[in-house]
Amino acid sequence: MATILEKIIASKQKEIAESKIAISFDQLRAAIPSAPPPRNFFQSLAEVDGVALIAEIKKASPSAGVICENFDPVQIAETYCAHGANCLSVLTDHNYFQGSLEYLTHVHSTVNVPVLRKDFILDEYQIFEARVAGADAVLLIAECLNDCELSSLYQATIDLQMSPLVEIYDKSNLHRVLDLGATLIGVNNRNLHDFSIDLDHVLHLRKEIPSECLVVGESGIRTREDVLRLQEGNIDAILVGETLMRSEDIGAAVDMLLGN
Repeated sequence: MATILEKIIASKQKEIAESKIAISFDQLRAAIPSAPPPRNFFQSLAEVDGVALIAEIKKASPSAGVICENFDPVQIAETYCAHGANCLSVLTDHNYFQGSLEYLTHVHSTVNVPVLRKDFILDEYQIFEARVAGADAVLLIAECLNDCELSSLYQATIDLQMSPLVEIYDKSNLHRVLDLGATLIGVNNRNLHDFSIDLDHVLHLRKEIPSECLVVGESGIRTREDVLRLQEGNIDAILVGETLMRSEDIGAAVDMLLGN
């Protein structure tokens, strides 16, 4: 029986093939010079004293269904920034998260902080898509990519002057990420095969990651106590979506997490 991740990847491969028919790779390449200049996602996290916040704009998820009924990505982005988010993450997967690259473009043109394309990146085409849409960073998930794919997509991201946030879940993938020379590493506390969550996961893996690397804790972060616990464990940043998106007062939810 296929796992959730395997189903998502199969769906994404079909989506990429359809996108390449609609807009050719040559057309994307030609549009790169007109894209907005990239903002420094890595630096925006590194210069924060304490735990930096990547606030996520997400309408739905496979595990939770629709999270935010009254979904206005630009308004949400403005609220996040007004309350101290250091970077933003925009879900662009349509089939499972009801996201869109258009959301990312609108958000990037509205705010001044760096914006991450959060998706299941499998093909260099998507890296160019992200840059044309205005992304300053992309998520690369080690569990979805073999060594050749991971290396190629990492280099393509660097070549387009974006920041690659390289995500792992399984410890066995850590050496692959470090061998790339990755300095921005996300640790997902959510098992992508069954979607269970363990907040201790990032704390355990942090001990295996060189101190010069920035580590982002992802998933399962709900309270100020969670943030302080991660800070004590030398986690540099957090990526939070569902906790914020479910709140009736998103600004207050950001303030709570950041201790404002």
